[in-house]
Order: sequence, then structure tokens, then C-alpha cells
Amino acid sequence: MRDELTKIDIQKMKEEIDYRKGVLAPKLRSAVKSARELGDLSENDEYRSAKRELNRNNSRIHYLQTMIDTAVVISTDSKQDEVGLFDEVEIYYEEDDENRTIRIVTTLRNNVLKDCISKESPLGAALLGKKVGERVIVKVNEKIKYPVVIKAITKGEDDESLSISQF
Repeated sequence: MRDELTKIDIQKMKEEIDYRKGVLAPKLRSAVKSARELGDLSENDEYRSAKRELNRNNSRIHYLQTMIDTAVVISTDSKQDEVGLFDEVEIYYEEDDENRTIRIVTTLRNNVLKDCISKESPLGAALLGKKVGERVIVKVNEKIKYPVVIKAITKGEDDESLSISQF
């Protein structure tokens, strides 16, 4: 399965790769070299820690590059009266008698703590293409599902202020 990403997602990943290669990697390599000079590597926690950070950085670069190489670039256009990518959606949870406003985003920008919900999550997938006033059943799995009602849609657009996840 290929990740569906926007042009800005890809741009942000390229910027992160450039930072990690050009700024972070030299610092981390220098830290490994300095720690190596402290002596016996078998008992050198500074060396192991520096090496671990360098490996994490390299892994992140590889992950981002793979995402870019395999991504399918998608459009953010949607009908004016339907929930689309980057729209803010006010929903009403019938079972909890509670309103919540969320924003539908690509998986790369998912951040539940900031109410940015992935379009591939059960909630995001259930809302895409729906209209104000529709009652939608969100199916979490075979046993768990719940209803929400779309109260309002504020059309949005892909903007650079939404950071990419560091998972």
C-alpha cells in the first residue's frame, strides 16, 4: 500500500531530511567521535548513547526517503458542501451529548492531541465526503461502532503550519 500524501507533506519531509543530513548528522557524528576518544568502548555509556542517536537519525532519514519514494500525491480539492481533506468538522457525539471540532489530515500530520485526525482513521474515513446534517456511523472494528452527526464544515486547505509526525 502506498501512502497518500500532499505536495506539502513531501516538501516538509524533504526539508526534514535536509536538516537531518546537513545539521543534525554532523553533530551526532562529532558526538560519537568525542565519546569514542573517552576510552574503553565496552563501558562507555556516552559512546553507546551517541551511537544510538546517530542510528535513530539515520533510520528517520531512511523512513522519510522511503515515504517520499513510494508516495502517491493526492489533491486536496473537495466539493464545497462535503467534508474533505484539511477541513475542520464540528461533530456531535450522540452517546456522550458532546460536540467536538476536528480537522481531517493526511496520516503524516495526524495529531490527536491537537484534534488533527487522519483521513485513514475510522473517524476520518467515515466523515470524508459527507455533508452537514448527516448522521454517520463510525466503525472502529467488528464489535465497536458509534454514531456522530456533522454539525458544520469549515473548508480548509493544506498549509505548512501543520507539522509532520515524529513517530
